[in-house]
Amino acid sequence: MTPPQGTAPEAALRSGENRTGILMMVAAMASFIANDAIVKYVSDSVPTAQLIFVRGAMATVLVFAVVRAMGTKIRIREMTRGWVATRASVDAVATVLYLVSLFHLPIANATAINLASPLFITVLAVVFLREQVGAHRWAATAAGFIGVLLVIQPRAEGFNAFALLCLLATALHATRDLITRRIGVHVPSILVTLATTIAVTVLGGVLSIFEGWAPLGWRAAGLLAIASALLAAGHYAVISAMRHGEISLVAPFRYTALLWAVLLGYLIWGNLPGAVAQAGIVLMISAGLYVLHRERVRGVGPRGAGLPR
Repeated sequence: MTPPQGTAPEAALRSGENRTGILMMVAAMASFIANDAIVKYVSDSVPTAQLIFVRGAMATVLVFAVVRAMGTKIRIREMTRGWVATRASVDAVATVLYLVSLFHLPIANATAINLASPLFITVLAVVFLREQVGAHRWAATAAGFIGVLLVIQPRAEGFNAFALLCLLATALHATRDLITRRIGVHVPSILVTLATTIAVTVLGGVLSIFEGWAPLGWRAAGLLAIASALLAAGHYAVISAMRHGEISLVAPFRYTALLWAVLLGYLIWGNLPGAVAQAGIVLMISAGLYVLHRERVRGVGPRGAGLPR
């Protein structure tokens, strides 16, 4: 039977989109992990709401400058209504909840909980986006999460009320990424990023009224400036990632956050994972490579294009 015309080009296009989404997700995770490390350090001397507001304001200024440099027109109506506004609101709440939990949990535990997001996304993508996810991809996603747990090795005493708060933030992050797919392609990703940073800044400012402020030294301000740049870059990259390729394929590459965390820990503190953690890293990387292999096979030739995963 002769396959329909255009099947191979469509498969090649889909494969290219998936690669772009994966690369952007890896970059986003690198930015977010570096940002988390900085803000957790600064949180020892700066109130949480004030920190969120200052970092958000800096990120907003930076993103606005990028918007101007790109020559992108500010579309207030699109930024303050519909899916763009909904995404920004959900992200703002998720950001506050995650940072509050991060400041009260060991960073390893918070990271482990947050990396459950792909599991939420895969389920949501199947239910709401009707994406076809076969047993192979389900198994690879589950294996990747098991690998994360082996590396993190969370202790029971580290999970408390703030862990539940972190889990709620993770679910909201997954919802945010699902909403991203609903935003029209005519809306530039940089405008979605700008709407997000503004929403986070406004929420942080409102909360800071009740929590109060503390003097902000030049060192802390400088670190928050760096964090804001990383945050803005991470937001733009994750938005681009979720707008390219299949959401259930791109989502598992959030696990690369763990690799960036291990690298950062070694370069700054000289820490290396033990044998169990190394086994987890191997499992996680193997799961990611297997998903890529299945996608490559799926895109080779008309017959491969329809291969279940």
